[in-house]
Amino acid sequence: MVGVLFITFFTLVLLGIPVAFVLGIASTASLVFAGGYPITVVIQRMFAGVDSFPLMAIPFFMLAGSLMHRGGITKRIIDFALGLVGGIKGSLSQVVSIAGVIMGGISGSGVADTAAIGSLMVPEMARRGYDKAFSASLVACSGSIGLIIPPSIALILYGVTAQVSIGDLFLAGIVPGLLIGLGLMIMSYFIAIKNDYPMEGRVSGTEKWKRFKDSSWALMMPIIIIFGIRFGIFTPTEGGAIASVYAIIVGKFIYKELSFKDMPDVFAQAAINTAVISFIIATATLFSWILASEQIPRQVAQYILSISDNKYVILILINAMLLVVGMFLDSGPAIILLTPVLVPIAVSLDVNLVQFGLILVINVTIGLLTPPVGTALFVASNISGVPLGQLSKAILKFIALMLFILLLITYIPALTVWAVR
Repeated sequence: MVGVLFITFFTLVLLGIPVAFVLGIASTASLVFAGGYPITVVIQRMFAGVDSFPLMAIPFFMLAGSLMHRGGITKRIIDFALGLVGGIKGSLSQVVSIAGVIMGGISGSGVADTAAIGSLMVPEMARRGYDKAFSASLVACSGSIGLIIPPSIALILYGVTAQVSIGDLFLAGIVPGLLIGLGLMIMSYFIAIKNDYPMEGRVSGTEKWKRFKDSSWALMMPIIIIFGIRFGIFTPTEGGAIASVYAIIVGKFIYKELSFKDMPDVFAQAAINTAVISFIIATATLFSWILASEQIPRQVAQYILSISDNKYVILILINAMLLVVGMFLDSGPAIILLTPVLVPIAVSLDVNLVQFGLILVINVTIGLLTPPVGTALFVASNISGVPLGQLSKAILKFIALMLFILLLITYIPALTVWAVR
């Protein structure tokens, strides 16, 4: 049964079938081959996967992100960021990194943020003489921070699967996200000096204050959501609903760029994105249930723990495995499939599950940037027109930076577990 499951899975992945269908077809084929299972178990397990109240936060945050993008939030955030870094070499590259951190606190989706930032910044950077491969790779890395900075859909999935406080995970995601954003800014500065990229003019203190006030409504949203959830004012699902209402009020009545005529398109896009994620969750849950029924997670845990009794060696092995898996699976299914396998190992190593959640999410974030299934990389390539091979080479230096921060998060628990304490 397990042999059929994995042979079918890898065959369909190599054929380029979308991962949701790969998981569903492989799971169904293995159940049929094994016999003794009614086919209705497929529907039952898929429904059980999405029959979760906390998961209702995902469509609300997807809707909030769509509303904020359509309501002129992205442009104001970029204007605010440019006001902060005017007068610094390679100012526009600094803007991309800052915008990635701020946008990550709004939509919770790395791919959506990559598309939003890239569509505005890549053409502008090209006009100012920036190398397109550099611009696109920076946009992909900055946009992917949305998986780490709260409110993060990836952290919600991990929290639901591992039964860890989503509020704690949201707080714990702040420092890693800021570290990556700061690292991208420092690296971009030195690249800008080397390649003599242009410096944008400084803006006056009055203009900075004006841009801050203009973007303050957007900047308040992640603060309201994070602290509201963390201090029990509302649940993650209620926080998503509040974020959506907040986005409508800001876009329609404050910025006045969101009209009621836009609503059908915004809701339709949010519904499509939610349906895609929900279908992946459903089929990944079925796949995970088969693995659990065959005791694969327990066997994998025993094998990894048999390699070494050194906690730090095992964590390196887990990171290496996650990086390889991230090259072939998108973030959602990777989290749902691997969390039940790896959480028992983390518990046996006495690793805090909040810290472990950030280790897992940073790994799958790097997976967004690596072929053959790097979705943020594909989005950046499509927006910029840079061939995937050239872009994959240009992004290596940024991936090295993210790997360094991953090691910091892995071996310095204080960077994440302060949220729990």
